[in-house]
Amino acid sequence: MFSPSLLGSDFSRAGEELEAIAAAGADYAHFDVMDGNFVPEITFGAKFIEDLRPLSDLVFDVHLMIENPEKHIDRFIKAGADMLTVHAESTRHLWRVLQMIKESGKDAGVAINPATPVSFIEPVLPIVDSVLVMTVNPGWGGQRFIRETVDKIAELDSRRAEGGFSYIIGADGGVGRKNIKELYDSGMNLAIMGTAFFNEDDKSSFLHELEEIVEA
Repeated sequence: MFSPSLLGSDFSRAGEELEAIAAAGADYAHFDVMDGNFVPEITFGAKFIEDLRPLSDLVFDVHLMIENPEKHIDRFIKAGADMLTVHAESTRHLWRVLQMIKESGKDAGVAINPATPVSFIEPVLPIVDSVLVMTVNPGWGGQRFIRETVDKIAELDSRRAEGGFSYIIGADGGVGRKNIKELYDSGMNLAIMGTAFFNEDDKSSFLHELEEIVEA
């Protein structure tokens, strides 16, 4: 599964970019919300998502790279998020935040930075719908893929099987032709791509090519 990130798009053409994601055959659209505190950059808030929601039937996969996400969960739910992912490093109340999301009827995800071990989120693995492994340092698009993060995806895959869990494993950052097969073979289910996707002229052919690489 693919979740192209609007971070790699032209924000002035956001509605058209959503159409391009759907036309390429993806089912998800990834929204990177950055607050300038948890990460250096600032992107957009809930209103951006709210304004785009009527334009698309895609699953809105909202990634909150913000401090104290518990203060903003309700607003993003009302804006139309289908999936809400919070960083384990961003709150002292991780279990509570995830429960807030699940009680709203939305899918709850937890993200971990490249330096954060899987053991840090072990207590919440039984309740999450997805785990997002940052394969670059969060906050900027177009970064170099951190190869060591593949081991964390494999570890999460093993824990999923051993615990009988059903969470999706996502990888975010530097994902493309060169590493897509290794990532899927390690247990990744959802590839988040910004620059790699939006730099392609024929986006549908690009996703089809990636599917063929994975299946080879």
